[in-house]
Amino acid sequence: MSISHTLLGLLEAGPRHGYDLKRAFDETFGHDRPLHYGQVYSTMSRLLKNGLVEVDGIEAGGGPERKRYAITEAGITDVEQWLATPQKPEEYLQSALYTKVVLALLTHRDAADILDTQRSEHLRSMRSMRILTDRKRKGDLADQLICDHALFHLEADLRWLELTAARLDKLREAVAR
Repeated sequence: MSISHTLLGLLEAGPRHGYDLKRAFDETFGHDRPLHYGQVYSTMSRLLKNGLVEVDGIEAGGGPERKRYAITEAGITDVEQWLATPQKPEEYLQSALYTKVVLALLTHRDAADILDTQRSEHLRSMRSMRILTDRKRKGDLADQLICDHALFHLEADLRWLELTAARLDKLREAVAR
């Protein structure tokens, strides 16, 4: 996720303080990974330096001064370009697990043990799948969609482990050539 683009997009609704940006981010996108205040302010400083936001006002209070940030036209253009750019699908063609399986075969180790160990780790994560499924059932549409994404990835990994285990003899022959 691009934190800078997300913060810029949140600013399109109107000027906000860093604290307000953090709260809006956490409520909308940060259920599992809330932003740290330092991350918000360092990002805003970078966006300010790059001309994508401007300081809309400074308020004095009991503590440090509070800057209110507003998005600039350049910032709006940057968000529009980011939104229009498709995400590259995540391809697992250089999977560390695949590399381990092939290296085990090349070095005459038991690749089935590697697959079994990984399957056990994934099955341990089934507990998190139950938590995700429960969160999906009880959550709003945003929770449902993000949980579906995670669940589908776990299921795909388990299917790959099973398929690879079933093809291990053929893979051993192919690697031995």
